[in-house]
Amino acid sequence: MSTIIDAIVNRSSKRAFLPKPVPREIQEKILKAAAMTPSGANMQPWITYAISDNKVLKKIGDAIIEKMNSGVENDQFIQYYPLNWKAPYKKRRVETGVGLYTLMEVDRKDVETRTKMWHDNFRWFGAQSVFFVFTDKSMIDGAQGALIDCGAYMQTIMLAASEFGIESCPQGSTTEFGKVVADVLEVPQNLAFLYSIVLGYEDKDAKINTFKPRRAELDDNVIFI
Repeated sequence: MSTIIDAIVNRSSKRAFLPKPVPREIQEKILKAAAMTPSGANMQPWITYAISDNKVLKKIGDAIIEKMNSGVENDQFIQYYPLNWKAPYKKRRVETGVGLYTLMEVDRKDVETRTKMWHDNFRWFGAQSVFFVFTDKSMIDGAQGALIDCGAYMQTIMLAASEFGIESCPQGSTTEFGKVVADVLEVPQNLAFLYSIVLGYEDKDAKINTFKPRRAELDDNVIFI
């Protein structure tokens, strides 16, 4: 029988999915479970747009790619990645990128293929269901607690999804174009986009789905006292 530890250890982000949407009833079960995520003062600061409409997903992806192609590097509500990368975080980032491109046999100078792989983020890796998570802007105005709570919510969604054989990929790539996402969806002005989670059925024949970046040893980031 699978355990929670099994679900955590065995889960990895997938980047190739079958063209099959996650049924509404399963989405609801996942989101009901995720709603149990603890949050400071029981704020429950997450607001989720669960989208399986291919036209809407394409519209979001097209708008982001168009913005990128115009030379805009980001159009965001929150700064996801550090502005000044330092060790050991920079090394981990580089190793992960090199590992993925090496697996897929993509040369460093192959800009066309690398760009296509990046655009695949906004084609949702072929998946048909994506959760877009927002919070009220007032929750992150001079405070970060809601970001911590919404991060926990993300993990709960992905672990709950695994219960139904649903794979996932959390996306910081969309965070960088959060205002584009908000504009396309015409969300209320008080909302700030945080991240998206691609959900779907893994393409088990896709080599890219075998990629699993190395995790740091316990001694690298845990101090027992």
